[in-house]
Amino acid sequence: MKTRRFQITIFTLIITSLILVSGSLAGSLKEEMRARQPKIIKLKAEGLIGENNRGFVEYRTAKEPRKGLVQAENQNRKVVYRAIAKQQNSNAGNVGRRRSAQIADRAPAGTWLQNQDGEWYRK
Repeated sequence: MKTRRFQITIFTLIITSLILVSGSLAGSLKEEMRARQPKIIKLKAEGLIGENNRGFVEYRTAKEPRKGLVQAENQNRKVVYRAIAKQQNSNAGNVGRRRSAQIADRAPAGTWLQNQDGEWYRK
């Protein structure tokens, strides 16, 4: 149950962030991210990917199934972070690091996360 709540919370945060991105781009990103969310969640549950300390998903193993899916997710996140950074007069790196902290705080037990020193741990 906690995992499902976490998934909904993370998806809500991403969607909220997308609202900051203007016009049709936001709608397109939102739909793309929504469509791939179940597959991203599955890869996380299998321990193949985790959330790194820059706000992106990253492979944790040499096995990299669905690589295009992970790359697409990260590309969409990059666009969102840039849009937020522009509105906040910041930079995408800072936005990503803040998102990483939010994700880590809300992650359910068993999620692979990367700390600020670059070390991976399972929550």
